[in-house]
Amino acid sequence: MTRSTEGTSQQLHLALRDALWLVPLVCLLGGAALCVAAAGIDRAAGGPLVPHWATGSATSAQTVLSTIVTSMVTLITLVLTVVTVAVQLAMGQFSPRIVGALLRDRPSQLTHGLFAATTVYALLAISQVDDVSSSDGYVPGLTVLLGELLMVASVVALVLYVHHAGQTLRVAGLIDLVGDHLHEQLRRVYPIDGSGGADRDPQEVTASEPGVVVMIDVPGIVAAAQAADCSLRLLPAMGDFVCAGAPMLVVTTGSGERLDHRRLARLVALSNERSYPDDPAYGFRQLVDIAERGVSSPFNDPTTSVQAIDRLHDALRQLATRPIPGGEHTDEHGVVRLTTPALDWTGYVRLAFDELRLAGAGSPQVARRLRAALEDLSLVAPASRRGEIDRQLELLTAGVGRAFDDQSDVESASIPDAQGIGSGADVVRESEVGQSAHHVRVRTGR
Repeated sequence: MTRSTEGTSQQLHLALRDALWLVPLVCLLGGAALCVAAAGIDRAAGGPLVPHWATGSATSAQTVLSTIVTSMVTLITLVLTVVTVAVQLAMGQFSPRIVGALLRDRPSQLTHGLFAATTVYALLAISQVDDVSSSDGYVPGLTVLLGELLMVASVVALVLYVHHAGQTLRVAGLIDLVGDHLHEQLRRVYPIDGSGGADRDPQEVTASEPGVVVMIDVPGIVAAAQAADCSLRLLPAMGDFVCAGAPMLVVTTGSGERLDHRRLARLVALSNERSYPDDPAYGFRQLVDIAERGVSSPFNDPTTSVQAIDRLHDALRQLATRPIPGGEHTDEHGVVRLTTPALDWTGYVRLAFDELRLAGAGSPQVARRLRAALEDLSLVAPASRRGEIDRQLELLTAGVGRAFDDQSDVESASIPDAQGIGSGADVVRESEVGQSAHHVRVRTGR
């Protein structure tokens, strides 16, 4: 083979590998071939292969197939339009270089191919139905039945495709899409040879794939450690990202020879992004993101930030008097079998207020609402948990002082206000009875 021929072959390979149309075109041709084969089987059988109730009369079969063609053409038009808009949005919000990964997404290509195959199959199948040759007409039962099954498969594929597209177009979905392609490239370009990998350490349980820790089966891990007569330490915290091959669990006492490493790895569930059920810190994280976005340019929507702080305040108030377990987990004999990273009260307070305090100190609404939340938490939290709240108040006071040049603005932004600006002591007037009741609440914490 000459050098020019090799170059042409490589160019053709690259063009076909990155082509969006290749898989749908192959599926379209497959749908046509399937129709020809099914029609041939029906005619060769010489009799009905499918019960009459499954296909109906010749007129009914033609109506069904015509409806399939019409609906599939409409569906393909709609899907392609939505895909085009989604790709444009992804280009504008994330990166124009993300388009290639989206177009090479194999599940999307297969879904489009199924739609195309169903359309051409039904279109060709209509001509196989004869409603005038006899009193009942001729109905190729297998051909019609396969058309109906393809339509059902298309409906199922549409539902799955909508779910897949929604997952893919999220930030985590797009990052994972590109990351998975990068993994494939690394495996292809830099394959592992026989001497490249190190021997498995029996004292470590490693991750088989990358992902974020979304669930930890503590009872299962404790039981496995007890059966192997050892103790384990979980390295990543809930919500941490773990690289493929990175250690997740290490043996702290005893030997890991008797541990089932694959089973233990499955007891720490990994996903492409954090979720709510076992990770309350993620709820705090999302509220903080909303609040911080509200005080950043070009949004400048401090009222939204105040609403998010309302829920952060409520969550911390519920947590203030509740016990927060540590990271030690014991078996029924009281032996510590698993140690995990655990967020404590200080961690939750810092998660809720550190970024907002820095970003929102220059916004009077946000600064006043933060002070109201912190002062209220100081009233309800036990004495052992007030240290971090007092620290946040001191830092907030310093941040407000740096954000405003005029002392009167500093004083105004330092007044606690549950509405940001709307219910502070400088904007509302209470009766003497109301003021007395407020003073009682401050003194008693009720």
